[in-house]
Amino acid sequence: MNRQITGRIATYNFSPTPLSEKNLQEEKAHGNIYVTGNTVIDALHMVVDKLKNDTTLAEEQNKVLLEAGYDVTRLTNGKKLVLITGHRRENFGDGFIRMVTAMKDLSEKYTDVDFVYPMHLNPNVRKPIHEVFGENHTRPNFFFIEPLQYLEFVHLMNKATIVLTDSGGIQEEAPGLGKPVLVMRDTTERPEALASGTVHLVGTDYDKIVNEVSTLLDDSAAYEAMSKAVNPYGDGQSCRRIADVLAGKETDRYEVKLN
Repeated sequence: MNRQITGRIATYNFSPTPLSEKNLQEEKAHGNIYVTGNTVIDALHMVVDKLKNDTTLAEEQNKVLLEAGYDVTRLTNGKKLVLITGHRRENFGDGFIRMVTAMKDLSEKYTDVDFVYPMHLNPNVRKPIHEVFGENHTRPNFFFIEPLQYLEFVHLMNKATIVLTDSGGIQEEAPGLGKPVLVMRDTTERPEALASGTVHLVGTDYDKIVNEVSTLLDDSAAYEAMSKAVNPYGDGQSCRRIADVLAGKETDRYEVKLN
């Protein structure tokens, strides 16, 4: 209700995608609607540029990650990393058991690939990890680490090869870094990502998770198709477009051709 009311009384509506624009139009938003992309992608690029150009900051993030449980300097000579996040309530129970079992078997199949899982604090997330990996869940290439703040998570995500997640915002952010995203959910509220090819749904299906991760690790053409797909949620210029509109200037429309 709050979102619909705000959309109807706003003078300006800055929509991240054409689909969001269509939704606003169907909700009878009265203000002008501009498709700009999502400002979260601008923030992402700002952080990545900062880390790239500030070696001291990058080293600080390496230290934070090491303290959390992962030595990011392992990622040399083309070593691959699968970054994992998981916390959604609908996956609690058997869903998480299947997810974690698939992760365990993948780490045993690809012993030269690192798997890093910043664990949510919810006991419903940590319990299946203990059940599948054992209480002393130590593996030479699987790292369960403590939750991360935004800066160090972006630093780690930028170094990842694949992102395996049930999160929402990561479906927008990771493709902005050229990272294929496999979503451990049966549906997503970000259909543009599916249509653009930056995201694939694997649900909590053991076989789908193992097969899709294996394909991306083994098939360079399949990997490139996802990593090179254009992010439908922004190009890092959303703030500039919004500022143009507010200053009374003409601005371009952000739109990605979807399949």
